[in-house]
Amino acid sequence: MKSKNLTFVLIISIAIMIIFVQPAFAQNKSGTTIGQFLKIEPSSRIVGIGNAGASLYGEVSSIFYNPASLGRLEMNDVQFTYNKWIADITFNYMAAGIKIEGVGTFALVGTMLNSGEMYVRTVEQPLGTGERFSVKNFALGLGYGLMLTDKVSVGMQINYITEMIWHSSLSTVGLNFGVQYQLMDKGLTLGASVSNFGARASYDGRDLWLNYDLDPRKYGDNDQLPAEFRTDAYPLPTIFRAGLSYKYNLNSDYSILIAADAIHQNDNSQSISIGTEISLLEYFTIRTGYRNLFLSNLEGGLVLGGGIKKDLSGTYNIRFDYAYADYGRLKEAHRVTVSLGF
Repeated sequence: MKSKNLTFVLIISIAIMIIFVQPAFAQNKSGTTIGQFLKIEPSSRIVGIGNAGASLYGEVSSIFYNPASLGRLEMNDVQFTYNKWIADITFNYMAAGIKIEGVGTFALVGTMLNSGEMYVRTVEQPLGTGERFSVKNFALGLGYGLMLTDKVSVGMQINYITEMIWHSSLSTVGLNFGVQYQLMDKGLTLGASVSNFGARASYDGRDLWLNYDLDPRKYGDNDQLPAEFRTDAYPLPTIFRAGLSYKYNLNSDYSILIAADAIHQNDNSQSISIGTEISLLEYFTIRTGYRNLFLSNLEGGLVLGGGIKKDLSGTYNIRFDYAYADYGRLKEAHRVTVSLGF
C-alpha cells in the first residue's frame, strides 16, 4: 500500500508540471528567448556526467537541474564554481544550502556572467567609435526542498533575473520546480523538473532613445523629436527534464553511477544527455558523458571530469571537481567547483 501511495504522489506531481509547462512548449522558436545564461550548467560534477542531473542529488548545485534534490541534501553545503566559458566570457556560480531538521532545506543561489569589455562598432565606424561596452547577466535565487516521504522529494526555486547590455536592461522573475522518486535505497532514482518558467520581458534603456524627424521632406518643422524604440517581449528559456540514475556498489570501496536525461526546450529541439561516474575509495571520482544527443546543429558534446573529496574531523568535507566540455567550433569550456560540506 505504501508503494502505491508513493507512485501516486509521483504521477500527480509530474502531471502538474506537464500542465504548467505545456503552454510554454506550444511552439519551438530557436534563438528567440532571453536569459540564455540561465542554460549554462554550473556543477562541475554533473557536467562531467553529461549534464544528466534531473535525478541526481548530494550537492547543493544539483538544484540547477532539479530543486527536489534539496530535500535529499544530507548536510549543509556551500559551493563556488568558476567557468571559463567560450569566447573569453566568465561565468561564476555560488550556492549555499542549509538543512533544518523537521522543516526542510533552504538554498541561496547566485549566478553571474560577464562578457568583458568590447569595442562599440557602427556601420559608419566599423573599426570602433572609441567607446566600449559589456554584457552582464545576473540571477539571484531562493530555493526550498523537502522529503514528502522517505522516497519522494519535492522542491522549488524562485529567481530574480536581470540582463544588461551597455545602457539597456531587462528584469523578470522565473520559477523552477521538480520532483524525485527513489525506487531503491541508493539505487534507481527517477526525477523530473521544469526550469525557467516565468514571465516575458523586454529591453529598456537610453540606448533605445533617439531624435526623430516625423517628415524628412518637410523643412522648418522640428526634426529633433524625442522618441524611443519599442522592443518585443520574449520568454525565458524554459526547460523540461526527465531522467533516471542508478548507482551500483561494486564493493565497499568502488561504485559506479549511470545517469540519463531527456530534455525538452522551448527554444530548441529535444535531446538526451547520458553519463557515468566511477567512485574510487570514496575519495576520488572520474566521470565522462555526452550532452545533448540528437540536438540539431550540436557543436561538440563530449564531457570529461573528475573530483577529489577529503573528510575533515568527521563532520566536514571539502571537495574539488573539474569538468571539460567540448563545444566543437566554439572550442571548449573548463569548470572548477570548490565545495564545503558541514
